[in-house]
Amino acid sequence: MVVEEQFEFTANAKKKVFMILGVGVILAAIGIMGLANHWWGQRDAGHGHAAHGEHAVVASENYVADAHAEGTAVHHEDAHATEAHGDHAGHAEYSWTKRVIMDLWHNAVFFIGIAIAAIFFLAVNYVAWAGWSALIKRVFEAFGYYLVPGGILIIGLWFAFNHDIFHWRHEGMFDPEVDKIVAQKEWYLTPLFYIGRMFVYIGGWIALWFFIRRESKLEDLNGGTVHHNRQINWSAGYIVFFAVTSSMSSWDWIMSIDVHWFSTMFGWYVFASWFVSAICAITFVVVRLKDLGYLKQVNAEHLHDLGKFMFAFSVFWTYIWFSQFILYWYANIPEESVWFVERMFNNMGVYTPIFILNLIINFLFPFFFFMTRDSKRFGILLKVGAVALLIGHWFDFYLMVMPGTINQYGGFDLGTLFVELGIAMVFVAIFAYSILFGLSKAALVAKNHPMIEESIHHHT
Repeated sequence: MVVEEQFEFTANAKKKVFMILGVGVILAAIGIMGLANHWWGQRDAGHGHAAHGEHAVVASENYVADAHAEGTAVHHEDAHATEAHGDHAGHAEYSWTKRVIMDLWHNAVFFIGIAIAAIFFLAVNYVAWAGWSALIKRVFEAFGYYLVPGGILIIGLWFAFNHDIFHWRHEGMFDPEVDKIVAQKEWYLTPLFYIGRMFVYIGGWIALWFFIRRESKLEDLNGGTVHHNRQINWSAGYIVFFAVTSSMSSWDWIMSIDVHWFSTMFGWYVFASWFVSAICAITFVVVRLKDLGYLKQVNAEHLHDLGKFMFAFSVFWTYIWFSQFILYWYANIPEESVWFVERMFNNMGVYTPIFILNLIINFLFPFFFFMTRDSKRFGILLKVGAVALLIGHWFDFYLMVMPGTINQYGGFDLGTLFVELGIAMVFVAIFAYSILFGLSKAALVAKNHPMIEESIHHHT
């Protein structure tokens, strides 16, 4: 028998979300004022390069990974391309405004990815005729409520700051005399085509989620299998659309930051990080709802499945990470390996600790933490694991976007910590509010789902 439940987004819960938002704004404001007024000091662009000069890398004849190193001789087929890429490779002057812009872009891409991957997880369960998730599917659906504010943030940031985020948006970059590599990509990076793709991605995700959600709510009212079958059809469409657009959006929004770099695996890599993060966020919300007395019929078996998904796809992320790394490293093709060189050795080594931490949190930690059965069945352990992995994949996206834009001025110190933490808290608040609002807009348990009884009696 189904226990009907309705989530109430209480005034107290809203107050907590707004407190997170407020604290985030205050921390970000303190950090920004500190950076603008040099309260925390300012890094010396020359310091560190002299020390690291002997380790500087010339990645290819067409790509200078770090031409600032003392005594390095750069051989280049095209002197204009070398000069054009100089700023991008490590000569850029420090700009606190650019740091803030990249923090905004980093979080915008990270959180919208979690939302679309959560809907993808919902769609996969429908197409696979999975019954175990029927009790918690409304949690999956609620993540779609972030797509509108998340999409607005992505579009707004692009129109406001695209010249700061993307090197290829600088004037004249499509001129072969300035940069041959970028000029060859002009057909794909043409602003009208780029903007059109962006609207198609976001509009398609919202529309397909809307139709799935609509049929889900109608199923509560009318019962039967008609609406369930329609959800399967819309889910199949979402999976196909997501398969294409998740990769293409990762090329557009992340890979084109390092516009000279090339990777055939990057779409898979970004998907893996988004998907693990989505499963972690779903798990955290489910466990938290149980802590609050909701989802009474969700038991340890459902939690165990969520834990197994976190464990399995953390290993999948590691497989993709290692495949991209080792293939590109031993092939030693400059336009591929330079991405890792910039994050492991160059840029004064500011990204090296984060690079190592990324592997520890996102692979070693879940591999050993989720190895035991109990870690996947107890709420407190699942929450610890989920939060740790969300932080870990936040760092993963940090490594994707920062080195290609702020170069050696990345990493963390007191001032940037305020900014990073503050902006992240603002996005967490917006994300949390959207999900909690979504949970309150329909019954928490889909009582007329054809497989609800299977889910209630789920046992692994």
